[in-house]
Amino acid sequence: MQCEGVSLEALADAVGTPFYCYSRAAFTRLYRAYEAAFATQDVRICYAVKANSNQAVLANFARLGAGADVVSEGELLRALTAGIPAERIVFSGVAKTVAELETALDRGIGQINVESEDELELLSALGSGRGRRIRIALRVNPDVDAKTHPKITTGKAENKFGIAIAEAPRLYARAADLPGLEPVSVALHIGSQLLDFAPFEAAFARAAELVRALRAQGLAIRHLDLGGGVGVPYRAEPPPDLAAYAAIIRRTTGAIGCSLTLEPGRYLTAEAGILVSRVMVVKQGPTRRSVIQDAAMNDLIRPTLYEAYHPIVPVREAGAAAGTPADIVGPICESGDYLAVDRDLPALAPGALLAILYAGAYGAVMSSTYNSRRLVPEVLVDGGRWAVVRPRRSFDDLIGLDCVPDWLARSGR
Repeated sequence: MQCEGVSLEALADAVGTPFYCYSRAAFTRLYRAYEAAFATQDVRICYAVKANSNQAVLANFARLGAGADVVSEGELLRALTAGIPAERIVFSGVAKTVAELETALDRGIGQINVESEDELELLSALGSGRGRRIRIALRVNPDVDAKTHPKITTGKAENKFGIAIAEAPRLYARAADLPGLEPVSVALHIGSQLLDFAPFEAAFARAAELVRALRAQGLAIRHLDLGGGVGVPYRAEPPPDLAAYAAIIRRTTGAIGCSLTLEPGRYLTAEAGILVSRVMVVKQGPTRRSVIQDAAMNDLIRPTLYEAYHPIVPVREAGAAAGTPADIVGPICESGDYLAVDRDLPALAPGALLAILYAGAYGAVMSSTYNSRRLVPEVLVDGGRWAVVRPRRSFDDLIGLDCVPDWLARSGR
């Protein structure tokens, strides 16, 4: 296997395993395809930074003209550092601290998506204290079931996200009366990894209906933030039809004359990244094998957290000999430390390299140092060249994050 023009075996020898490998060409291709689907509509694309926040990834999207959707002060600063203009940044998030909002205001970001009445009051105080009117959206919860995994569904009434759509007219009127605020947009996001677009159609239709109702109240709503959520074919499903998605948006919102913001994350990054690991031990049990390799749940937590599926293939093509079904597990002392369960894989020997596919989204960005394991490197490939864009830190770096208080260090007991 190669990533663009670079051998994965050569990369494994150079940087060690496990490591994440990203294709710049794939990031660019996916962004251009998404952009092309909306070429006839007034759409701003703000990449959802939470999917993959590596500076090199963000810098590439910045060069392509993307804005950013951020959900924390750290993501905001990452986006700015990577060269994404402040006016193209949308600050989402279910709750924002005073410090986060002050940073957003000081940096002049384009839009803040408000998720509660308390946040509305806080933002009004901050804006009026600065003698400014802040452009805001209220994120509404349309009570639409995205029919995706419960842990990535965000648009049902019982979810913590957004403002109940029935409450929205009252809170928009309140926002219009508060000093320091200018409500100009309606925002929503119903969930992630949608391959069936019917929930989008229902949610977008409700958002358009709300815009009409707000305008009837005399509010100048001129923008609509439709979030992200387009899925990827982890299990070799038919790929999402972006033309159909664009047609749904045009059909449901075209008549209201709003400019639009879309916030793709997974769609732009998942396919462009893989996690490469090396087999350590193969245990043959009574019913199937346990292939123990050096990537663990701390490196890719999605299978444990979401029961997520990632295709896994040998880096070097195996022979015809098939093995018994295999569990692909890691070395961490947890029964939940697995990347795949009951997979049909060829016979594998210690030292063989595996490629865990569709790992460019919610992979490295969700990794941890559990069991005092070091964060793995991230590598970006561009044609025949490559660069480490996040190095593997030393154990001294890891241990050095902790501080022993003087009174404990001096004590013999």
